[in-house]
Amino acid sequence: MHSTSGSEEALFYLFLAAAFGSFLGNLKFRGNSLGVATVLFVGLAIGAARPEVKIPDVLKLLGLAIFVYSIGLSSGQAFFRSMKSRGAANMILAVLSLSILSICVGLSAVFFGFDAAGAAGLLAGITTNTPALAGLLDAIQARGGADIEVMSNSAVVGYSISYPMGILGLMIAVALMRRLLRVDYTAEALMLGNEFPSGQPIVNHTVEVTEPSVIGLTLRDFTRKNASNVIFGRLRRDQNNSLCHYDMVFQSGDLVSITGEIPEVERVSALLGHSVEQELSEDHSVFLMRRIVVSNPKVAGKTIASLNLSEQYQVVLTRLRRGDIDSLIHPGTILELGDRIRVLARENDLKDLEKVFGDSYEHLSHIDLLSFGLGMGLGILLGSVEMVLPGGILFSLGFAGGPLVAGLLLSYLRRSGPILWTLPYSANLTLRQIGLMLMLAAIGINSGATFLATMLSPVGPLMLFSGAVVSILGGVAILFIGYKVLKIPFVLLSGMISHHPANLDFANNLAQNKIPTYGYALVYPLLLIGKIVFVQMLWQFLPLL
Repeated sequence: MHSTSGSEEALFYLFLAAAFGSFLGNLKFRGNSLGVATVLFVGLAIGAARPEVKIPDVLKLLGLAIFVYSIGLSSGQAFFRSMKSRGAANMILAVLSLSILSICVGLSAVFFGFDAAGAAGLLAGITTNTPALAGLLDAIQARGGADIEVMSNSAVVGYSISYPMGILGLMIAVALMRRLLRVDYTAEALMLGNEFPSGQPIVNHTVEVTEPSVIGLTLRDFTRKNASNVIFGRLRRDQNNSLCHYDMVFQSGDLVSITGEIPEVERVSALLGHSVEQELSEDHSVFLMRRIVVSNPKVAGKTIASLNLSEQYQVVLTRLRRGDIDSLIHPGTILELGDRIRVLARENDLKDLEKVFGDSYEHLSHIDLLSFGLGMGLGILLGSVEMVLPGGILFSLGFAGGPLVAGLLLSYLRRSGPILWTLPYSANLTLRQIGLMLMLAAIGINSGATFLATMLSPVGPLMLFSGAVVSILGGVAILFIGYKVLKIPFVLLSGMISHHPANLDFANNLAQNKIPTYGYALVYPLLLIGKIVFVQMLWQFLPLL
C-alpha cells in the first residue's frame, strides 16, 4: 500500500470500512443489529491503526447531503400529514424529548468536565442521529479557528462512545415502562385500528349475502353505515361474474369477495351473511388478478380517484405494497414510484392498465438527474443561509439541514409542472445507503486515532457511563410524560421515540404488530430536524454555563 498515492490509499480504506462495516452490521444478536452504522466503528478501528490516512472532507459532505436529501424526499408526506393530524402532540413530544436529553447531557458535561463539542457529540450519539453529528461537524468547520480538528475529533468520540448506549438504554427504558405502566398492547391496537394499519396479514374471503338488513342496500350506503374498511372485489350473481362497485345493490344469495385484515374481514362477513368455502378469488374465467409496478412518472403523486379508471375499465384495485408493508387501496391513496398494486380486471384491460401504471422495473432504476440535481442544489443553497439566534449566535442549516428541509418541501410538492421531485423507493434507498456509507466511513477513519486515545484516558469511561444513564433515565421520563400527560398510546409512543431501527424493531416485537412503525414515521422528520438544532444549540450554549 506504500506504493500508492495518498488519494488512492484513502479511497481503498474508505471502501474497506464500508465493506466490513456492512458485513458486521448485518450480523444479528437476539434479532437485532446495528446496521450500516457499524461502518463508523470499523472506520474508527482503521483510523486508530492508520492515523496517517485522511479522507477528503468533500467526500464526507457529499455523502451527508445525499443521505439527508433522500430522507427528506421519503419522509415529506408523513411529516406534513402528522402536523395536520397530531401536530400539537407530536411537536410537544419532540421538543420535550430533546429538551430532557439535552439538559441531562449538559448536567453531565458540567459535572464531569466534558468539553462542549464532546458533550454535543454525546447527545448526537445517545439519539443515534448521524445527521446531527454531521451538522455539528459542519458548524464547527464553519466557525473556523485553530482548534477545528480538536473539536471535530472530540465530537466524533462523544458520538461513538454513546451510540451503543443510546440503542441499549432506550430498549431497557421501553421494556421497564411497559411493565410499570401495565400496557395492554392488544387493546391499544384495536383502538388505533381505524387510524393505523396494524400490519396484520391481508386476506381474501368469499361471503354469501343472507342478512335481511343489507338486502336492497347499495354498497355505498353499506360502507357508510358500517364504516367498513375492506375492499369489495368480485361479485357472482345467478352464475354471472362481475366486479363490485358503489352503486351495486345487494341481493339475497350474492357471492362477494372481500379483502382486508382478518378482524375486519370477519366483522364485515358477519354483517353481510356468512363466509363460504368457495373462493371467488380463484376464479380466473372472466377477471384476472395481477400485480403491477408503478413506474410511470405521470401517475406518481396522484390519487387513485383522480385517475378515473372505473370510467374506462371494469377494474378494482385491492392492495398496495410499498417497501415491505401491504395496505388496502382507497380512492385517496397517493401513488409513488415503485409501488406494487394488485389489479383485478379483464385480461384485455390489464394490458391497457399496465401502460397506465408503467409496469417497468427498468424505468424504476433510472434517476431523473434534472430533478435530483436541482433539489440537491436548492438544499445546499438553503443550508448556506445564516440566521441569528438569541444571544447573537449565528446558525445555519448547513449540509445536514439544508438538503433535508429541501427534500421535505419538494416531497410535499411532489411535482412542479413536468418535474417530478420524488424518487422511486428502491432508488431512494440505494442513494441513502451510499450517502450514509461515504459519510460514516470518512468520519470514522478521520477520528480513529483520537477515539483510541480518549477511550484509554479517564474521560472515555465517564462518557460511556453518562451515555448509559442519560439514555435510560431520559427514555423513562419521556415515556412517562408521553403516556400519562400527552395521552399518547404506548404502542404508538414506543415507535415515536425510537432513535434507531434496532429500537423500532424491538418495539414492534414487543407489540406484536407494526403500529410502532407508524409512530416512528409520524415524528421522524420532526425529530431529525430537532436533533440537528438541539445538538448545535448545546454546543453553542454549554460554554456559557
